[in-house]
Amino acid sequence: MQIRRLAFGIAAAALIPASASAQEIVLKVAHFLPPVSPAHTKFISPWCDKIAAESQGKMKCQIYPAMQLGGTPPQLLNQVRDGVADIVWTLPGYTPGRFAISEVFELPFFTTTHEPSSRALWDFVQANAMSEFAGLKPIATWVNGPNVLHFRSKEVKTLDDLKGMKVRAPSRLGNKLLASLGATPVGMPVPQMAESLSKGVIEGALIPWEVVPATKTHELTKFHAESGGEYAMTTATMIFVMNQKKYDSLSPELKKVIDDNSGRETSAWVSAQFKGADAGGREAAVARGNTVYQIPAEEMAKWQAATQPVTEEWVKEISAKGVDGKKLHDDAAALVKQYSK
Repeated sequence: MQIRRLAFGIAAAALIPASASAQEIVLKVAHFLPPVSPAHTKFISPWCDKIAAESQGKMKCQIYPAMQLGGTPPQLLNQVRDGVADIVWTLPGYTPGRFAISEVFELPFFTTTHEPSSRALWDFVQANAMSEFAGLKPIATWVNGPNVLHFRSKEVKTLDDLKGMKVRAPSRLGNKLLASLGATPVGMPVPQMAESLSKGVIEGALIPWEVVPATKTHELTKFHAESGGEYAMTTATMIFVMNQKKYDSLSPELKKVIDDNSGRETSAWVSAQFKGADAGGREAAVARGNTVYQIPAEEMAKWQAATQPVTEEWVKEISAKGVDGKKLHDDAAALVKQYSK
């Protein structure tokens, strides 16, 4: 009898680790930058640590940086929708046309600073653009910092200086903005940019300061033109999204952990991490002895006037889809203004 009890006890004990292991949820989190990037170290890893702590270890992340799950940055959206990844950080601008409404935040001279504009984007998406997130649960939606023009060997201060230069653009509207300014836009994801700069395929790049160190842009360029003023020349919308079916499969307890780490304030928190990284990127360029300067206000007024047709065209395009493009634009602008007070 004692032997039977002992055998039963050993068998039961052997089942405990398997049971505990079965309860642990591992979320595959994918993105496109190296693990040394601020997005990885300041935002994704801390977010993952937080959900692990708040779920008491029942839910953890396995992070796959630098496209380690395969594919290219524009494929991240399909990877999370198809369940190849459970959560991804990506840019809607990498998949033109899929986020036509929320794209309004990438219009020229539309957003202000990081946190206010990111709160505005979250509210706008929830009210007007959730159809763009079919199959996805938004965790955070935000804008990165004001994009800066970085040039290999030429100091650009006027529209005439910029004319005809090949400049990397971050998105569909980034392409249109650069074209309206007289440049020749070259669309490409960030990971391709460094090689293109080093080989002279492009003469400059439109990116925020935050990605400069990870891409060595400060080593590949010498001049950095900031727009200054209340509104950013342009920015990029970013999303941190979860596969809806994966979320639906979680227990109520674990769903609450995800919910508690999603939303307007999570979006603002993420954007604040990018804001801190922007300062570090700028410092890296200054420390290298590069020239960092602002386009004069009177010249910048000409740039704003030159890009106004981009906004007008966006309103027409959206209206052609059967919605009120002007109202969407004005609603988004009002939210930016509201949160920027």
